[in-house]
Amino acid sequence: MTLKEIADELVAGCREGRELANLDRLYAPDALSVEAMGFAGQDAVSHGIDAIKGKHAWWAGAFEFLGGDITGPYLHGDDRFAVLFSMKTRDRATGAETEGAEVAVYHVKDGRIVREEFFYAM
Repeated sequence: MTLKEIADELVAGCREGRELANLDRLYAPDALSVEAMGFAGQDAVSHGIDAIKGKHAWWAGAFEFLGGDITGPYLHGDDRFAVLFSMKTRDRATGAETEGAEVAVYHVKDGRIVREEFFYAM
């Protein structure tokens, strides 16, 4: 897949609720996911597709997605793209609702995402 095809499919998958299926399809087995900080005792860096799936499972268990928007992708050269996410969530433990935004930068090598980085407004 080309960079544009990967970027377009990642965004489409996020909009359509196919994030988990796209992990196997778009990511390298040894991909890294880098958050701006660790949450709930987790490391900020998740190594490998299984750890990234675990991070997704933790998030889905901790938060209810109430709505949001996805903008992009924005291509950069032949190996990176960015996506802007805005979202409203409810903390499942406390019921607190939060609105937030983040920029995600994806690095692609040999037709697979090898690194994702998340930047948030705090």
